[in-house]
Amino acid sequence: MFHLKENNTTIKTEVTAGMTTFLTMAYIVIVNPVILGAAGVPFDQVFLATIIAAAIGTLWMALAANYPIAIAPGMGLNAYFTSMVLGSNGAIDYVTAFAAVFVAGLIFVLLSLTSLRKVLIQAIPENLKHAITAGIGLFIAFIGMRLSGLIVANEANLVGLGDLTSPPVALTLLGLLITVIFMSLNINGGIFYGMIVTGIVAFFTGQLKFEAGFIKLPSLPEGILIWNPLEALQLVVEFGLYGVVFSFLLVTLFDTTGTMIGVAKQAGLMKDNKMPRMRQALLADSFAATAGAMVGTSPTTAYVESTAGVAAGGRTGLTSFTVAVLFILAAFFGPLVGSLSSVAAITAPALIIVGSLMIGAVKQVEWEKFDEAFPSFLIVLAMPLTSSIATGIAFGFISYPLMKIFKGKGKSVHPILYVFAILFTIQLLIAPH
Repeated sequence: MFHLKENNTTIKTEVTAGMTTFLTMAYIVIVNPVILGAAGVPFDQVFLATIIAAAIGTLWMALAANYPIAIAPGMGLNAYFTSMVLGSNGAIDYVTAFAAVFVAGLIFVLLSLTSLRKVLIQAIPENLKHAITAGIGLFIAFIGMRLSGLIVANEANLVGLGDLTSPPVALTLLGLLITVIFMSLNINGGIFYGMIVTGIVAFFTGQLKFEAGFIKLPSLPEGILIWNPLEALQLVVEFGLYGVVFSFLLVTLFDTTGTMIGVAKQAGLMKDNKMPRMRQALLADSFAATAGAMVGTSPTTAYVESTAGVAAGGRTGLTSFTVAVLFILAAFFGPLVGSLSSVAAITAPALIIVGSLMIGAVKQVEWEKFDEAFPSFLIVLAMPLTSSIATGIAFGFISYPLMKIFKGKGKSVHPILYVFAILFTIQLLIAPH
């Protein structure tokens, strides 16, 4: 099934690679419920929904695409989901927000089945893609610092430094130091191990308690949240969530595509600079995003942490199959994860470090070209300051064609980008956001 001999690998190597990938991304099971929980989604709902989405996407990747790539809810989009709900001042509840994710997932499925996916990806300038990744990184790090108390509200300049002597902040700094050391030593699963060590310290300092135990049968307390495409679309129209749907779709589309190609290149699976079975691979993410929205989690994406498994020798879907099995087993440890996620100091370092990894994309922006640099700068700046990925993308997509027109290069801009600019302008000026 997995063509192990053709890919010059063995069962032992693939299983080991799968375990490596899982350890490097297992933090999402703890962090995702924390972030979406702030939007009011029950912990048990998010916890199991995260695992369901990861298992469905990764199993599809294993069985249909035969790639050593894992799928799970993406960092950044979960924070955006929460900020959108909280920023609406009660006008939008999390079920409505999941309707937007559901619609985006369905569109992603359709795009994955047609050539429109390729056209859309090619229409977005590379500099804007890099800026979006970097902006999301800053956004995530900001969330981590705010949740832990490292930064607090300040009347004079909106934000300020928190009390570094308070136990939660001190524990966060310790956890950050421990995790940074693990990462510096190139230890696979460094973020996950950092959370575990921080949790042990939290336990012995009285900040972590296991009142609910460690193991219990998984459950979805609110069942399926959204399933009818027409009802979901109606909610999107009623609340004017077009920009939100587009942002979820856009980020997921090229982030997933870029990650898949990068992992495939590292594994030596590209042929003539093309990725075989690309359609099946993209369907893994689109199906996972759609299913995840139905039960209560934000959009999924291919995880760059899959490169850790590839580095350990993973070359086939058996690696991702192993990851999926481990996610399913993790579903029975809800009380343990719940206790860990209740302490912000345990999860905040992961957010900050993931943010630092994503900001690295900013170096690929052509800063020497002002008509490319300024729209990219607006994206990076606006995302954390407005707590909105959609607003950051809007600023960049509106300013980019304008800059090119003023530069006399209007014809070099893809027509689709002009359409996006008009739609985002309408979204910012007229529709609620």
